[in-house]
Amino acid sequence: MATASTASRITRKIGIAVKKAASRNKGWYDLHMAAASGAIAQRLPLVDLVAEIRDARIPLSSENELLRDFPALSKRIVVMNKIDLADQTQVKLLNFIQAQVRGLCKANHHASETITIMLVGIPNVGKSALANSLHQMGRISAAEKGRLKHATVSPQPGETKDISSFKQYNGVFHAQHLHLQIGSHPSIYLLDTPGILPRMIHDAELCSKLVLTGGGAIRDGLIEQKELARYFLTILNLSDQYKKWAKFSTNEDRLLSFIEHKVEDSISSKLEMRQKKQHMMDHTQDLIVNDVRGTIFDTISCFDGNIELEEDMIKLMEAELVALREAFRVPQGLGEYVYNRVVSVKLLDLYRTGRLGHYTLDTLPLTLHHPL
Repeated sequence: MATASTASRITRKIGIAVKKAASRNKGWYDLHMAAASGAIAQRLPLVDLVAEIRDARIPLSSENELLRDFPALSKRIVVMNKIDLADQTQVKLLNFIQAQVRGLCKANHHASETITIMLVGIPNVGKSALANSLHQMGRISAAEKGRLKHATVSPQPGETKDISSFKQYNGVFHAQHLHLQIGSHPSIYLLDTPGILPRMIHDAELCSKLVLTGGGAIRDGLIEQKELARYFLTILNLSDQYKKWAKFSTNEDRLLSFIEHKVEDSISSKLEMRQKKQHMMDHTQDLIVNDVRGTIFDTISCFDGNIELEEDMIKLMEAELVALREAFRVPQGLGEYVYNRVVSVKLLDLYRTGRLGHYTLDTLPLTLHHPL
């Protein structure tokens, strides 16, 4: 499809820019990540179960490449995070892990055995938050409520371990060993690990997705915020998400609301006016978010170009970025660069927090084959 090729070309351009910027700077692979990669590789064969945490928005691109070097791992589960897990979902996940553990114990004929589960994933995919959540759920469900806690254990091979933090001695990073207990009878311990990426990422589109989803997997500073905003707008413009925002389109009610705010400001004290201005500059307020949605809907609906053509897509994105200045209440008198940066930062924040819809950036296969 032409639309898909347009999105792919824009995605690849951004990815190539990220890779070039990374080659000029330190990139994303530092001493901490190198030390973490080595420590994880050493301990993978020693744990009982590996839970790979992925970002549900990029379920393929957030795969932990290190695990490819261990094809013989017999017990591995993939957990999709970043989908606003409700408590009930977390309970289901905890029950699933406990069921897996019971299966391991039966297979090994050691009902009282201590089981270690390693959490692995790319940076900022939510491993630690998930581990702490499971720990809390385990405390609630355990008969000995309140007795599950952090514990320091021996770094000797074969014992429960965690490599979530590092200390440096004589220029070398060493792992500290901690763990979280999430169950008992048998005892189940989570081994949280630092997020890691491969030293080199050859796929330009994968680079783009890791940067766009944010959270620090690959830092934003490697590319202009406007380019990332255009990448997101490409995805949005090719989706049907904006059609859900017709109710936020510019109308007399919103105009009346704007006039009422002006009247209130005219009779307010200077302090009150300053407070109102600060409030209206907060792009996370529902009023502003709805104005952003309505502005995007109006701009796309009024566009008479063909977004299957890259040049027309670029024209639409530029029109959206200009129109969003007013929706975000960006002060007048700023330079073009500052205008674009302010709008882009606010737009990306709303996308990353789910205020502008939910998107899966990876193209998933129509059928999935599960081994029996």
